[in-house]
Amino acid sequence: MNFSGAVLREIGRPLQIETLSLKGLLDKDVVVRIKATSLCHTDLEAVEGALGTPVPFIPGHEAAGIVEAIGKDVSHLKPGDHVVISWNPYCGTCYFCQRKQRIICSQYRANAIRSFHFDGAPRIYSKNDPVHQLMYAGSFSEVVVVTEECAVKVSKELPFEVACLIGCGVMTGVGAVLNIAELEPGGTVAVIGCGAVGLSAIQGAKLASAEKILAIDRDPLKLQIAKQFGATDILLVDENAIHACMQMTNQIGFDCVVESAGNEAAFQLSVEIVRPGGKTVWLGKVPVNQKISFRWGSLMGEKRIHRSSYGGTRPEIDFSFLADAYFSGKLLLDEYITSRIGLIDVNEGLARLKQGKEIRSVILLD
Repeated sequence: MNFSGAVLREIGRPLQIETLSLKGLLDKDVVVRIKATSLCHTDLEAVEGALGTPVPFIPGHEAAGIVEAIGKDVSHLKPGDHVVISWNPYCGTCYFCQRKQRIICSQYRANAIRSFHFDGAPRIYSKNDPVHQLMYAGSFSEVVVVTEECAVKVSKELPFEVACLIGCGVMTGVGAVLNIAELEPGGTVAVIGCGAVGLSAIQGAKLASAEKILAIDRDPLKLQIAKQFGATDILLVDENAIHACMQMTNQIGFDCVVESAGNEAAFQLSVEIVRPGGKTVWLGKVPVNQKISFRWGSLMGEKRIHRSSYGGTRPEIDFSFLADAYFSGKLLLDEYITSRIGLIDVNEGLARLKQGKEIRSVILLD
């Protein structure tokens, strides 16, 4: 089987559309023909070399498509099924999986640096040379090979261009509030950073029936968009942000604060404005060796901090929940899409993402 994919061969150079093929498929593999895949900031970080992904590699991990072929040991899928890709394969038996912490599965972490299939071996080739798959996916391609757990069946009524959004950013933001913070109805939430993940956290707060949902950002335009997604209040961040947040909550602080901006000031603000006994969920990130300082008093009062990569997702449950919320009108998905492009336009799409011109740009494949 030959197919096209966008391959990065050198950091700092544009991706190239190449003809690729599959080799070494095993009995538990699932081949998915990608119909839509969106551009996420993690893809941009990988292309810029920040993640240390070995080259050549195919970026992309937020995707949806149709099952094209399955190995003989795959039991819950069949060709023709519509699926959303999860980027978190797991073994189900290691120390962490047994404690319901799939996101830090031992095999997942051990093989991540290789950026091939979950078993650490390649499946995609350019002629006779293996090509790496970002985040066990590599969805800037007409075809991907994943484990059965990472091809999550969804309704065929769900359009591919919105289905792909569920697989990462939307799930991470919504899950931060529903799965990690476990916000109770009537609670108060502040979301710092109103990109795609932050907007999803706002939607998660709305789904949780929060009484107050404060959107915080440096960009007035993003704050207006946040209101569309469910924010009840907005705050253009400045040196008085802490004072303003405390005024809004009668000097108590917020029950839940979701940080999705990924900078030192945002992390610091997140623990200043959460109430004593409240929960801060960090979704953003900085370089792994960067140190961040905090005022010790901001950490007092039984405050809880949880760093989450995927919103505590259980894909087999949560993806369908999000699809149902979309069908019922309780979850916005179409509104994330700011452009639709072809695979050949991927470099331009990444450039626009870096410039802050996109919420989500979706690559549509025939």
